[in-house]
Amino acid sequence: MFAQNSAIMPFSSTPISGLIVFEPRVFMDERGYFFESYNLQTWQQAGVTEPFVQDNQARSTRGVLRGLHYQAGEHAQAKLVRVVEGEVLDVAVDLRPDSPTYGEWFSIVLSAENKRQLYVPRGFAHGYLVLSETAEFVYKCDNFYNKDAEGGLRYDDPKLNIDWDFDLSQVVVSGKDLELPFFGEHRPA
Repeated sequence: MFAQNSAIMPFSSTPISGLIVFEPRVFMDERGYFFESYNLQTWQQAGVTEPFVQDNQARSTRGVLRGLHYQAGEHAQAKLVRVVEGEVLDVAVDLRPDSPTYGEWFSIVLSAENKRQLYVPRGFAHGYLVLSETAEFVYKCDNFYNKDAEGGLRYDDPKLNIDWDFDLSQVVVSGKDLELPFFGEHRPA
């Protein structure tokens, strides 16, 4: 018989409106564990009604920093992100011009161990830094990828001043991500 972990509310808000942390109910027994990583009805009850149309997965090694990325305009994407192996520092930056938290960022450690997920609505740049030796990062998107709608911000933007809690001289970043613009020079989300 599976035993449920501590009874907590599965959703918690963040200081930035729209970003939602999900902590699934995990049932454990001598065989291991079971949990629902996604249930449409559960998310609809939390007010997230976008249908997810694409799943993505990436494997990276310690120090790899991916981001900060977004899709612009009609190709904008909401994402539901989680880690199935390892640990990452996940970061979302509010790019909604009418938002009182425009230009602010939120970070959270997501790991296979804590099983937390972060819902990132449309209008945010998103990225993550691998903290463990390797990490498998998976996420759902509510809109299809469109190369022409790509946007992004520099991870080391001094205006954003994101605390990656890592020696940034040691991060591994793609050449493409090193060419991303700084906040204020980016294309509208």
